[in-house]
Amino acid sequence: MNQYGIALISGLGAAVAIGLLSLAENLTSAGLWLMAPFGATAVLVFGVPDSPLAQPRNVIAGHLLTALIGVFFVSFIGVTPFTLALASGLAVSVMLLTKTTHPPAGANPLLIMLTGQSWSFLITPVLIGAVVMVLVGQLVNKGLWRWRGTAGSR
Repeated sequence: MNQYGIALISGLGAAVAIGLLSLAENLTSAGLWLMAPFGATAVLVFGVPDSPLAQPRNVIAGHLLTALIGVFFVSFIGVTPFTLALASGLAVSVMLLTKTTHPPAGANPLLIMLTGQSWSFLITPVLIGAVVMVLVGQLVNKGLWRWRGTAGSR
């Protein structure tokens, strides 16, 4: 498969994942299902799936840990210019120490603190959204490799 085919399938996979989360948000009253950092997550999961930063552990744990930091600050410390900086730095350190680095997750503390999110934000959109991104990514990337294998043997 050439680079154009890979780019097209990767883009379609990203559209499906974001579309599923967006549709769930419109069809349910369970809360948010989508957040801006998932756009950047899609670039990694679908565009460079072999990158260490795009692996399921990094995507799910990276988002969850950094979101936890953001909600903790909102709930117990407060939101000031200093705490925004502190939470962001802490998020980077925690991802590096736990080997769950996922750059889009670095935006989570800022997003959560600036919008005053509660603990439920950890489940939806963060956890469920990250799992959906990973599952759709796994399906698309396994199918892509399977197709590559059959196309190469022709």
